Amino acid sequence: MKSRISDTIKEDHREIEACYYKIIHSTDRDEQIRFQNLLTWDLARLLVGEELVVYPAIEKHVFNGHVAAERDRHINQTVKEDLKKFQDLDPSNPEFTPAITALMGDFSQHVHGEESTDLVQLEQSLSEKESEKLARSFGRTKIFMPSRAHPGAPHNVPFETAVGLLTAPFDQVADLFRKWPRHA
Repeated sequence: MKSRISDTIKEDHREIEACYYKIIHSTDRDEQIRFQNLLTWDLARLLVGEELVVYPAIEKHVFNGHVAAERDRHINQTVKEDLKKFQDLDPSNPEFTPAITALMGDFSQHVHGEESTDLVQLEQSLSEKESEKLARSFGRTKIFMPSRAHPGAPHNVPFETAVGLLTAPFDQVADLFRKWPRHA
């Protein structure tokens, strides 16, 4: 079964939320670090992928889409800044819990806006085939994006694409030395 763009984005949202629950409900520092890395990896790629693929589609296909896309970019920037603060904190750091709480609070705002309004309007304006094509494009784009937060990077096409392609290899090499969940 082919996936529509809204289903693809929602699936990513649920995976990030699952990592969060693993982190906050674990008392094992090693497990927390592993899921922290996975949450960071998933979230960084989701945010940039949305900015490169989804928001331009919203601008193009949704009435008043430019306003919605700019609002989403603003929220994404806040989430990126939160993620930057969180991504390298050790679970033993007293700032760890406040950082993940702030991050997920802003991420929840991001999710609510997209899932209740933006993605609904986008799906209504696209054919099933167009939505599936957008989902495939989104999935391919995430492959080449940075896996860490870089809130100082430009967040408008084409600059974000260029910076992302230059930054991603460095992130991906560093990922080789990070701990990952054994069974995500």
